[in-house]
Amino acid sequence: MKNVHDETLGLFVDTCHKIAERGLLRCSCGNLSLRLDEERFLITGTGSWMNRLRREDAVVCRISDGVVLDGKKPSSEAGFHAGTLRVRPNVNAVLHFQSPYATALACRRGDAIDYAVIPEIPYYIGSIARVPYLRPGSTELAEAVTEAMRNHDMALLANHGQVTAARDLDQAIQNAEFFELACQILWIGGNAVAAMPPEESEHLRRLRAERSARAV
Repeated sequence: MKNVHDETLGLFVDTCHKIAERGLLRCSCGNLSLRLDEERFLITGTGSWMNRLRREDAVVCRISDGVVLDGKKPSSEAGFHAGTLRVRPNVNAVLHFQSPYATALACRRGDAIDYAVIPEIPYYIGSIARVPYLRPGSTELAEAVTEAMRNHDMALLANHGQVTAARDLDQAIQNAEFFELACQILWIGGNAVAAMPPEESEHLRRLRAERSARAV
């Protein structure tokens, strides 16, 4: 692939395999992107199965508008990957995944859920956005997810899955894993599960904000 460092491409492909191995998606349902520089990002190609992604299945697109610069057709969700990278200059990786328990809760009706049942949620992820069901691959979904990710690192897409934004590929996996764990606890425990005390969640969110400020 032109103008993409071989090591970067290899890391991207290896990360896709790890995401699939960890059960964070099935077949071709998820997609991953990685910022290359201020103007370009790498993304999985349309229909790609991440457990067997090859280097030629990665696509280079332009952040400003999602236009393909090198490679085949990108994931149909390239719009919200480009949008998130555009509005979040501190974000370098975006992962759309469909882990079982988190997706089950994304399909649930009813009141808003407090996901802060373990310290990792407020400290590593923060508050969770929720996006209503919009047609996959649509402009409307891309715009809604981009807006949600402007101030969040995790969003639930109703009846669809999850999106997380991170500083790097490892953090994207970590966010997805911690969120899936919290959702698994909520699903298994049901009404017996109590969220952390609000003051403790707020304390951890403040620590997270301070850590993020130091990293800038």
